Amino acid sequence: MIPTKYLDSFWLFVKYLLISLGIALVLRGFIFIPMMVEGNSMNPLLDNRDLILVERLTKIKRFDVIVFQEGGTTYIKRVIALPGEKLAYKKQQLYINDKPVKEYFKDSHLSKKEQSLYYDMNDFSLDDLLGVEKLGRDSYFVLGDNRRISKDSRSFGTVSSEQILGKACGIYYPFTHIKII
Repeated sequence: MIPTKYLDSFWLFVKYLLISLGIALVLRGFIFIPMMVEGNSMNPLLDNRDLILVERLTKIKRFDVIVFQEGGTTYIKRVIALPGEKLAYKKQQLYINDKPVKEYFKDSHLSKKEQSLYYDMNDFSLDDLLGVEKLGRDSYFVLGDNRRISKDSRSFGTVSSEQILGKACGIYYPFTHIKII
């Protein structure tokens, strides 16, 4: 016969294990979504096949990396302009509401040539692309960091809050690439 103290310890362990599993399921289902990055449109920040966590309950801000659905496809891109804003790119400078805005996320450790390969693109304004002066009340303008190959708001238009699954908050695999986004 097993002594009572061992049985009590065993049942306490089972209880804590079940509580932990329940909390993990709630977090995974309602707060965080694990996802795999497909493609190179977010290089150099995210690589193809990186595993990321997407937070579902956060408010979206400029330069957040978001995951959203468009035409049956899941995308991951960076928010460049928010609802109600005017947007333009001129000579590789971002302008929001006619004021220059620094894109702090651009990798400073990259050489000028490498930065040019990822971030350079042709000049445009919202009027050029979408025929509007400002974004609508529920419209976000998104771009991939690897702008030369990215399919983003320049090709499919703006993203609404209903399309947004959440904000990418961290890379958890591969282990050599773990970081908070």
